[in-house]
Amino acid sequence: MIRKQKLPNRLTLITESIPHVRSVSIGVWLKRGSRHEPASLNGISHFIEHLVFKGTETRSAREIALAMDSVGGQMDAFTTKEYTCFYAKVLDEHLPETVDLLSDIVLHPKFDPEEVERERKVVLEEIRMVEDTPDELVYDLFAAHFYGGNPLGRPIQGTAKTLAGLSRGRVLRFFKDVYCPDNIVVAAAGNLRHDRLARLVRKAFGGMTPGNGDLRRMRRPRPRPGVVRKSKRDLEQAHVLMGLPAYPENFRDRYTLFVLNTLLGGTMSSRLFQKIREQHGLAYSVYSAVNGFIDAGFLMIYLATRPDQARGAVELIQDELRDLREVGPSKAELEVAKEHLKGSLMLSLESTSSRMSNLARQNMYFRRQFTLKQILGGIERVTVGKVHALSGSLFHDSPVALAAVGPLKQFRMSRKGLQL
Repeated sequence: MIRKQKLPNRLTLITESIPHVRSVSIGVWLKRGSRHEPASLNGISHFIEHLVFKGTETRSAREIALAMDSVGGQMDAFTTKEYTCFYAKVLDEHLPETVDLLSDIVLHPKFDPEEVERERKVVLEEIRMVEDTPDELVYDLFAAHFYGGNPLGRPIQGTAKTLAGLSRGRVLRFFKDVYCPDNIVVAAAGNLRHDRLARLVRKAFGGMTPGNGDLRRMRRPRPRPGVVRKSKRDLEQAHVLMGLPAYPENFRDRYTLFVLNTLLGGTMSSRLFQKIREQHGLAYSVYSAVNGFIDAGFLMIYLATRPDQARGAVELIQDELRDLREVGPSKAELEVAKEHLKGSLMLSLESTSSRMSNLARQNMYFRRQFTLKQILGGIERVTVGKVHALSGSLFHDSPVALAAVGPLKQFRMSRKGLQL
């Protein structure tokens, strides 16, 4: 039920027909994000994501909002390190006007000077909001240190300084360079017919002229170990993010990595949740996650705790990583992690939005589509031995880094103390 085709202008269309639902989720995915920006333009991808909703050549910002509200749909957008997405979820009968609306905001934004200045203030408030949100701030602090001067270390929303330098002229030039069909994937999942949607997409996007797609060469990051701190005395807790190099999104043994992350800190029965929260009562929030990019990745562990308890919590994390490296997981916890992953995957596929996102991401990172059977099979083939071997590779002589935000007078951690 999945079909893919290239339009004559090289735009990619991918669809999945799901006849038993009434909704359609459709997204316009741009294969460019914050890591593709020059340092002086940091935050411009995110700024454009905001600006396209502020009016086009034929619609005002209010008319854009009314167009979606009047059909009971949902529309939004987001920017990541490696891509930008504009998406909507509507009833199947409203797909034609939704394609027209999405193409209008992506292809014909007005970039009205007054709206540019008004939205600049909105994004500046978003940057300030991150400063007031410690779990987001500690992530940006970690990335900036871990990836150093590499674009992957820069904040997606930019900084107050770079935002101030994004003139309307610079925004227009960047938009024209990047928003070309070579960089665009239109993905849709739900109650649709591929051929009918293809006609709509050709009509809406067919006038785009192929370009070089702003072929800026990406620099592969070199992770840096060590500790970085940001004191915020108005907080009650120390927010700690510990991380080490992992693997790219298309890592061949990614299912083993997913299972390892799940049993380490991905569930309520995971090692970190049980040890740090349930057994020692050191944190309300503690978890691990895998961040994968096209050419790099890292495994992160986050927790928030009382400053005088932070070092002890980090040492417990280190104990678990060493145990996975030296002993490996038990058969029982492996099976729980595998079943959790399979169940979460199948539940997510009940959402047309998740299936649409899956289509686009698989195309961008793998240039192919994996069936549910193939993914479940990959998870099922993970063994205790594979997780143990991967743990030995990940948690041995890795450049471990740690970022901390909060009242940190009582929390001391050295680079040497982070070694596994």
